Amino acid sequence: MADDDFTAALGTVIRPGDPDWDVARRFHSGIGEPALIARASSTDDVRAAVGFAAAEGLPVMVRGGGHSAWGTVPGGLTLDLSALADVSVDGTRVRVGGGAQWGAVARTLAAHGLGISSGDTASVGVGGLTLGGGIGLMVRAWGLACDQLVGVQLVTADARIVEATDETEPELMWALRGGGGNFGVVTRFDFEAHPLEGVVAVELGVEGDPRAVIRAMRDVMARAPRELTLTYMDVPPMDPSAPAGASISGVWAGADEARAREALASLLAAPGVVERSLGARPYPEVLLEAPEFDPESPMPGFVGGNTLLRELDDDAVEHLASFREANPASILFLRSLGGAFADVAQDASAFPGRDATWFAMAAAFDMPGVLSEEARRRALSEWNAIEALGSGVYGNFTTSTDPGWATRMYPAVTMARLGAVKRRWDPANVFSRNHNVLPA
Repeated sequence: MADDDFTAALGTVIRPGDPDWDVARRFHSGIGEPALIARASSTDDVRAAVGFAAAEGLPVMVRGGGHSAWGTVPGGLTLDLSALADVSVDGTRVRVGGGAQWGAVARTLAAHGLGISSGDTASVGVGGLTLGGGIGLMVRAWGLACDQLVGVQLVTADARIVEATDETEPELMWALRGGGGNFGVVTRFDFEAHPLEGVVAVELGVEGDPRAVIRAMRDVMARAPRELTLTYMDVPPMDPSAPAGASISGVWAGADEARAREALASLLAAPGVVERSLGARPYPEVLLEAPEFDPESPMPGFVGGNTLLRELDDDAVEHLASFREANPASILFLRSLGGAFADVAQDASAFPGRDATWFAMAAAFDMPGVLSEEARRRALSEWNAIEALGSGVYGNFTTSTDPGWATRMYPAVTMARLGAVKRRWDPANVFSRNHNVLPA
């Protein structure tokens, strides 16, 4: 397809130098430098864009919510799906456009008394989160976002439209549940939603040495009903994404405050824990609003990472707490797993670490004047020791665009299987602006 034909077929193509270029290349988490941007308003637009990119040898970066660091990689074609954001409900079956964001989905579902375990943040895209797995606020109640996925409409690297389910394309569906955007552009996600009248939201303060509190939280979750998911976060004052200091937040899947309080009783009574709020709320209200990219105050780099911990034992607690203490400008994040997350067999999806009981992330802010070269080396060494305790890495929680990152995410047997699926659906690796799986 010639460039002029592509423009005519798609309708909205933006190039460097066009009047709206600077607006179009800015996304939620940064400013991109693609070769061109295609704004799709239909599946046919997506087909035209993919066909053009494949013919021209341009890698494709799909943009939904715009939180991915891959948007900062120069060159290629950015395919903006934000106009494909329709949400329709038929019973408990929900069809969601590939460019939708979770806040809009949650609001639509709440009107029907339904919910899907999504991420934490309203502006995060359905596509990126789901294809990467999706460790959400109700991961213990309903599993990952991708565990609720029952079908897709996919535009392939050769610009075909494929309707896939577990019955028609089981291996493709296996790969899409955690294998990222390696296999095509999903223009529609089909989910099976859950009845949900509301949630009980919990906010707890943490005072003093966090080790005892983290252990108390761990012990509560070892016997907690699966309706409860807890998150521990400790951030410095410089992080605009959350209030400074250590805190525990929780979501109970349902509006039963008495049951939620009963499950939390021993944690609420633990020394160093301060109850701030506990009450029923509509699920959309618990999703966070993340600040958009500010070119005057760009986000720093990070030294650290994340891991899926089989066990949050005392050794892991000490490693994590010590990392946070040794790096004053750092973040520590923990989320409970198990429950429905663990119900899915390891080989039933591409997502790693189904034996994990906790997700952990720790990272030092890397910016001039804050982290010296010696401190950077020390933080990296400390993090490597923590990651070694885990059974996998969660790609959605990294800002790295290192091409080798995918090999840290998946066990060798999973990577080999993903490579075989990639070979069938994208042998030329058109969809490479992601945690890239190479065709086997």
